[in-house]
Amino acid sequence: QVHLVESGGGLVQAGGSLRLSCAASGRTFSNYAMGWFRQAPGKEREFVAAITQSGGNKYYADSVKGRFTISRDNVKSTVFLQMNSLNPEDTAVYYCAARTGYSGSYYLSAPYHYTYWGQGTQVTVSS
Repeated sequence: QVHLVESGGGLVQAGGSLRLSCAASGRTFSNYAMGWFRQAPGKEREFVAAITQSGGNKYYADSVKGRFTISRDNVKSTVFLQMNSLNPEDTAVYYCAARTGYSGSYYLSAPYHYTYWGQGTQVTVSS
């Protein structure tokens, strides 16, 4: 069992930045690829970014490429999402997720390939 806890969400003006963190506990963190997803009201959960177990490969949704950066610290069992140039369309609840096994983009970009999820953190971007 892996327990994930997100933090760092909040209210920010358009053009601002936030850094989300997801702290993991329970199993060897470096065994898990990690992903960030988001869900806006009335919309499906969508892929934001993912990072492989070693951090050597990172994947991004086209909508956040160039603005968001995913990273991880395997010593601290934490994954981060640095979000810059935020716009109102980024408003959503952001979730981190963990999976073992294959870590290609096909597996990391779909929520149903993840085993463990955090409770989410709200990000609100005002115009």
